Amino acid sequence: MKSTPFDLTGSVAVITGSSRGIGRSAAELLAKLGAKVVISSRKADACHAVAEGIRKSGGDAHVIPCNISRHDEVKALIAGTTKHYGKVDILVCNAAVNPYYGPLLDISDEAFDKIMGSNVKSNIWLCAEAIPQMAARGKGSVVIISSIGGMRGSTVIGAYGISKAADFALCRSLAGEWGPSGVRVNCVAPGLIKTDFARALWENEEMLKHRTATTPLRRIGEPDEIAGAVAYLASDASTFMTGQTIVVDGGVTTAAA
Repeated sequence: MKSTPFDLTGSVAVITGSSRGIGRSAAELLAKLGAKVVISSRKADACHAVAEGIRKSGGDAHVIPCNISRHDEVKALIAGTTKHYGKVDILVCNAAVNPYYGPLLDISDEAFDKIMGSNVKSNIWLCAEAIPQMAARGKGSVVIISSIGGMRGSTVIGAYGISKAADFALCRSLAGEWGPSGVRVNCVAPGLIKTDFARALWENEEMLKHRTATTPLRRIGEPDEIAGAVAYLASDASTFMTGQTIVVDGGVTTAAA
């Protein structure tokens, strides 16, 4: 019997984009809570380094490299996990791209399609592969890492925000479709987090100064501060929660203008 609803012993979790940043922190925490985790990103070497660290800490980790923009690799990720561990209980859709900074109407078709393909369509692919087997067992949790960028306008990363707003809608629709089968689908919407992915934002001194000054906690976040929300949604602590978004942004979206 589990001593806490956060105990993930016996669960299998797939975390995309887990060689660094939020994905890595989430994978490491889920492993500490007892889950068997699959580390996945485009670069195998980076994945193996994370997995080795988890194993040295007593966890169970397996590596399956995957470029989420390629449908065959997404299929192979879920199939490979099922072959290695026998199932997928938790899917964390974390990998994303943002190849364009600038006015929205100047974005190229190629850049826009890349953003929408990697940040939205790949999540549909992942869910299509993982959710049916969860439903067959009557239980499962999908966590989509979105962003507060999907809640606000931006003069710099507008296309990225569009993709993240789409993830909110994807979450709500999948929650309605699969809730009767026991599968929960939720989002986490981080604010500005100190990751390599967001480096162009937090390394901009003027932008960072403004964001810090307008955030109630007066700082940006760290990847480990998002991992806790992922663990909550992945665990039995949140069994009556689906179709929702947890905002973890230091209070920036609640602050007065």
